[in-house]
Amino acid sequence: MKLAVLSGKGGVGKSSIAASLAVLLARDHSVVAADCDVDAANLALVLGVKQLDEEKSLSVSEKARLVPGKCTGCGRCAEVCVFGAVKMVNGLPVFNDALCEGCGACVIACPSEAIVLKPVQNATIGTAVTPYGFPVVSAQLKMGEASSGKVVFEVKRLAESIGADVLVIDCAAGIGCPVVASVQGCDFVVAVTEPTPAALWDLSRALGVVEHFGIPAGIVINKADLNPRMTEEIRSFATKKNLNVLAEIPYDMAFVEALVLLKPVIVRKPGLEPVFRKILEGVMR
Repeated sequence: MKLAVLSGKGGVGKSSIAASLAVLLARDHSVVAADCDVDAANLALVLGVKQLDEEKSLSVSEKARLVPGKCTGCGRCAEVCVFGAVKMVNGLPVFNDALCEGCGACVIACPSEAIVLKPVQNATIGTAVTPYGFPVVSAQLKMGEASSGKVVFEVKRLAESIGADVLVIDCAAGIGCPVVASVQGCDFVVAVTEPTPAALWDLSRALGVVEHFGIPAGIVINKADLNPRMTEEIRSFATKKNLNVLAEIPYDMAFVEALVLLKPVIVRKPGLEPVFRKILEGVMR
């Protein structure tokens, strides 16, 4: 089973909940946890892993490069680049790697075949065994680099190659490429939110992505007691969308304490375990 944990908005407790679900599942199943928030990976930290093992460079992106001696200085490459990554300097194109998306438009437009796309190392990826006996796979996109969705695919591919009963995926917040790549092919999505107007709006957009792929989902309302009116609005939203509210978790400082101590919250406060078991029961139903 591939279980994705996502949130439209950051800071709602998504990674904390993903980590605790992985720990709970690992008691009865073989589990692999995958951190697919490659722009700001922190699931390994939440699981108590400070350093990944077998970390290696990853290349899933390309940048434009000039072939010496071939350029005629026509400037067509600069004209077609919609990202502004090509500037003509002294009759020759100069490529800005920070702006180049590796789309290949300049390669196609060049009449003298003076431009090629070459791979660049744009991320690192690695694994580690958590203190709870199961592996975590994590990657980090390098600053200023693109292709986060492709990096997520590599994280999932490595996690799946390990082989386990359950793959728990911690998605990025929002609806961008990393989220699309994370949820694609999953069996169920746990959508985490909090009782604020912004969180509900972002939740609706994230669930739009999930609905596009036809993946069943359920909602977890974290900090549910802080704003009863908004919590009721989220319940109504779930009813309209024919989604189950898997659990409502009250505000608890144990979430903060657990993050500070680099522990999943159910390890810091075992009394919360019934809430997470309820979530898993809803997933299995």
